[in-house]
Amino acid sequence: MSRAMMFPTCARSLGRGMPAPAHLVSMLALAALIFITALAAPAYAQTALPPAPYADRQLDDPALEAKATALMHTIRCLTCQSQSIADSNASMASDMRSEIRERIARGEEPEAIRRWLIERYGDWISYKPTAEPILWPLWGAPVLLLGVGGVLAFRRIRRRRKEQS
Repeated sequence: MSRAMMFPTCARSLGRGMPAPAHLVSMLALAALIFITALAAPAYAQTALPPAPYADRQLDDPALEAKATALMHTIRCLTCQSQSIADSNASMASDMRSEIRERIARGEEPEAIRRWLIERYGDWISYKPTAEPILWPLWGAPVLLLGVGGVLAFRRIRRRRKEQS
């Protein structure tokens, strides 16, 4: 198939050293503009909200701050997913630290705050494992597999001893 048949609108300019048609130039300019805009988009995604009041400021009472810090070390950061909210610098973790400190300052117990966070975000948010009935297979499977492996190893060793004697 010839170039003239593939690109009928620019067939006259092909191979003659003539400039590309105007519509191709405008399409390339539009593609370049879209590409540059896509690269710049994350710069505009930054939040303009002020930081949470207790995100990086400790409570005045050391006993309450100790409770808050202990709880924060057991709550997983939703953004980082491998850090506690006490160790994370993510804005979501800052908001959660502030919320925990404010609730503890109001007199709420850490376990009540933990239950609220689990209700809101699910069991995954807590580093402290639960023993819910739905998780029993998860806790029992390793013990069961170790038991089956032990039985199989015992039978194999016993069979080899019989064969050797």
